[in-house]
Amino acid sequence: MVSNKNWLTVFAICLLFSSLALFALHYLAFHDLDHILIYTLHDLAFLPIEVLLVTLILHQLLERQARKSKLNKLNMVIGLFFSEIGAPLMRFFSIRDMDFQAKMEFYSSLKTWDHSIYVRKKKESMKAQYKVQFSCNDLLILREMLISKEDFLVRLLENPFLLEHESFTDVLQAVFHLTDELKHRGMCEDLPDSDLIHLSGDITRIYSQIVPVWITYLEYLKADYPYLFSLAIRTNPFTEAEDSIVRE
Repeated sequence: MVSNKNWLTVFAICLLFSSLALFALHYLAFHDLDHILIYTLHDLAFLPIEVLLVTLILHQLLERQARKSKLNKLNMVIGLFFSEIGAPLMRFFSIRDMDFQAKMEFYSSLKTWDHSIYVRKKKESMKAQYKVQFSCNDLLILREMLISKEDFLVRLLENPFLLEHESFTDVLQAVFHLTDELKHRGMCEDLPDSDLIHLSGDITRIYSQIVPVWITYLEYLKADYPYLFSLAIRTNPFTEAEDSIVRE
């Protein structure tokens, strides 16, 4: 079986011999070596320009279009995640956040943010404190929520576009880990403080990682899909109560 490298070598040799054969045929037909040399030099002189046009300009345009297509498909997956489990998780965490009032103020002007503000707010959100205060009953509710969406999360992992978004895959990994942790626990009344601290760390990991991804996704919606952005703003998890009704 011919390897890929050997195949390319054979193909290159065939192309060279084909070119030489055509030059020889041209000389035999017209006996004009000067003509062959002039046009060969002309073609060689144009070759760098052709390389520039094809590899640096055309290739970049095609690559940019391919990246945009991948980004659109990836954001469709991210949007589905937030619709099914991401946004409910954020609301579950936010209303139990010990600094909820400050975060409500922080995200109250989402609708008016421009690109520079999104960049700044995302950086600030990555440095923010995320401290969720939960009860035993909260853990049971959270466990049922996560288990009910486990098949959906597994199907998300089958999407090859996820490899293009490291932050989002980190969120999924953190969600899967918390799901496994909660599945291995029964009733939580007898859990020691050390275990509750461990679970609090798992919850904080998801909460702190999911918010910057959500901000990036909102900016994408605002630029490309205003109608989806409108719904996302109306269902902002950093409000006292979700209200999807259009009131303006």
